[in-house]
Amino acid sequence: MIEFESKMIDEESFALNYADAEGYYHRALQFQANKQRPSLVFNIAAVALERYLVALCDLYGEDPRNHNYITLMRTVETLVELPKDINKRIKAMDWIFGICSIDEYRHPNPDEKDMENALVLCVEVQKLFDPKRVAAVKELLKKILLEALS
Repeated sequence: MIEFESKMIDEESFALNYADAEGYYHRALQFQANKQRPSLVFNIAAVALERYLVALCDLYGEDPRNHNYITLMRTVETLVELPKDINKRIKAMDWIFGICSIDEYRHPNPDEKDMENALVLCVEVQKLFDPKRVAAVKELLKKILLEALS
């Protein structure tokens, strides 16, 4: 772990979550281009979105405690400024999965609109990453790895 602006950053966790997010997002785009069913593309994009949000928390040294979208967004909204509409749409992802409802479990089949929404949300969350902060963490990670190899 490294200290960055008085926060302990788990640089390996950040790197892993960010790389996973990118991989899932690009795979969702491939599936969409290959005309896979919208529910499949949606599910892959939803995993990418979750990984992006976890990576964003990692970048600021915060533990989201839970990986449902509402809890993730409660943490993210304390770290970065984001449009209320995006915040609301991400939190609404829990509704699609029926998360947080023991009495009324439901898991609808995501449609084309849900698929497009998940892909757009991935792009919107990508914009929340401060490139300078990401570069600084990556540079520190590189330095640690080089020292370990010496």
